[in-house]
Amino acid sequence: MGIHKKNVVQIIIYALLVAGLVIVILPMIYMVSTSLKPNGALYEYPPRFFPDLKEITAENYLYILKQKKFLVNFANSIFVSGVTVALSAIVSSSLAFVIARFRFFGRRLLFGFIILTMIIPGTTMIVPQYELAVKIHAINSIFGLIPFYVAWVIPYSTFMIKGFVENIPRELDEATYMDGGDVWTVYKNVMIPLAKPGIASVSIFNFLTAWEEFPWANTVINDDVKRTLPIAISGFFGQHQFTQWGYVFALSVLSLIPIMVVFISCQRFFVKGLTAGSVKG
Repeated sequence: MGIHKKNVVQIIIYALLVAGLVIVILPMIYMVSTSLKPNGALYEYPPRFFPDLKEITAENYLYILKQKKFLVNFANSIFVSGVTVALSAIVSSSLAFVIARFRFFGRRLLFGFIILTMIIPGTTMIVPQYELAVKIHAINSIFGLIPFYVAWVIPYSTFMIKGFVENIPRELDEATYMDGGDVWTVYKNVMIPLAKPGIASVSIFNFLTAWEEFPWANTVINDDVKRTLPIAISGFFGQHQFTQWGYVFALSVLSLIPIMVVFISCQRFFVKGLTAGSVKG
């Protein structure tokens, strides 16, 4: 009786998981199917989830790829996201190394401040951030996005990498010091290689943050040539007195390609980094 009850519970759990999976992927499937429809087919009645085989067309993708502005916006997003990931990895890994390995006055206060900044919603800081951007002449410049993005992701990245560094045996540090190494040697040759899964896992989140961010980029960037991809997607809303959803979804599908590449490349680090990095606080 107990085994039968356990099987029923497992079936219910799997059914709920499958239902959740369907709910998650249905919007993605609809986005892809709509991007393969002619623009006029979207407004047909009754609506259809999938287009007929004879209706499938790549005209939406061809239109997007012919737009020079798309390539510029795509390159802007790649640049901003790549630099954000690189800078945040350097800053957060070094900060996590210092907090995890050294004892100094204000260490707990510093780490507490890092934790505190994680619970502050980013949208509440738009006004002071804009005033700061004006003072440092970062308005209407893609270089004005990078420092703010890096500042947003450093607290979470530092928190996760710190937990990973604390799992690295201190004996490795001591062995490096005995061999004549210094702090930089320990950081470069011990901490970075062993904490690579943690750094890679947070880098995925940092890339997604910079790649998908819209409110701040839309606030400080006014020039079409300097805009990132999320702003370019929003530009199709309301064009020609109505939204051309085929173009919107085609551009959205294309914008997912870098995300998939990054995730697939780092997936072997992803689960290990999330679990091991949160063992110690």
